[in-house]
Amino acid sequence: MSSVINANQSVDLEVDKKEENIKRSIAKTVSWRIVGTLATVIISWLITGTLALAFSIGAIELVSKMILYFFHERAWTKIKWGK
Repeated sequence: MSSVINANQSVDLEVDKKEENIKRSIAKTVSWRIVGTLATVIISWLITGTLALAFSIGAIELVSKMILYFFHERAWTKIKWGK
């Protein structure tokens, strides 16, 4: 009986490791967007030569891509392929 319980517990742990929770998805979203937005601001500044314009582009990019990434990440938690 105890071996059955232990087997069930290890299966539960494996399932838990495979699924992302919402807090983790949010943390990944924010950290990735910081990196991506810094790159966008630097590239925009190099191209335009205007720091204010570069930050404007970065701000728009930050918000739009953070929202898109969050929903993309959550959609992938539903896909069984590759798990």
